[in-house]
Amino acid sequence: MSMQSQSLSIKRLNLGVLDMVPLLPSNRPEQAVQRAGELARQAEAWGYTRYWTSEHHDMEGLASSSPEVLLSHIGAVTKTIKLGAGAILLPHYSPVKVAEWFHLLAALYPGRVELGLGRAPGGGPHASMALSGNFLQHVTELPQTMEALLALLEGTYEYEQVPVFARPMPEQPPAVWMLGTNRKSAEYAAQYSTGYVFGQFMSEQQTEEMLSIYRSSFQPSNRMDKPRTMVAVGAVCALTNELAQQWAGQISLGDPAMRASWLVGTPSDIAERLRGLQIKYDNDEFLLVTPIPDYEQRLHSYRLIAEAVNSNLDSK
Repeated sequence: MSMQSQSLSIKRLNLGVLDMVPLLPSNRPEQAVQRAGELARQAEAWGYTRYWTSEHHDMEGLASSSPEVLLSHIGAVTKTIKLGAGAILLPHYSPVKVAEWFHLLAALYPGRVELGLGRAPGGGPHASMALSGNFLQHVTELPQTMEALLALLEGTYEYEQVPVFARPMPEQPPAVWMLGTNRKSAEYAAQYSTGYVFGQFMSEQQTEEMLSIYRSSFQPSNRMDKPRTMVAVGAVCALTNELAQQWAGQISLGDPAMRASWLVGTPSDIAERLRGLQIKYDNDEFLLVTPIPDYEQRLHSYRLIAEAVNSNLDSK
């Protein structure tokens, strides 16, 4: 092993959970959100650094329509794990309301709240129109919406030259990230000095290229002085490769070609591949997406990965 590889191999690898809050057949929504809380509590105990939840609308198999509401509950049943939206779909909303949601969360759970922002509709066209009207028009207005939101988070927003505050104003505002699967989101994250999360698990774009676009274009500011990245990867882990492949085979992906980038295998295999991606992407933070349609198998997968990664670090 080279000196560079040795140096990188002992760097801490921060793992987070990206939970879409699956509503499995024969289960009720009440059970789905209870399982979300259980996953967050267990993830915290296993050493995961963050729990993020997604936003989707009128999707039969998901119970994740309001991250801001669910995160309030997750914060109450955990102690230290960071709480994030992955992502609030900003074109749907007033920036004042988004800032108020996350300022209140940041006041409830100081130092733990992260605001991930996205540009996708999060549902079918009729659900999107019912939620916020002309979604495509809102997307074209996103630069102005972003600027307003960031000003509100920093207490510098004015409406008709009158200061307006998204109260309560917490001592430590939420950390801001931009999520995406293509070049535009990377450019937005760089332009507005936010962190950047690349959704590798659902993108056909090359991860290195998207991270490079963000890093090379990043504009330092008081908000963030240097680029910061996370990569969201699909991961399915079991004690044997055969069982992991069986569990992964239950997952329904829109495009089977995307499965090629997923991490499927035994704990040691996945820990090794994550360490390899850490070096390849120069990225120390990963969000793991594990949509196995079985709650216990999903928990088991997350636990095995955490134990393998932590064991690998401890042995160095």
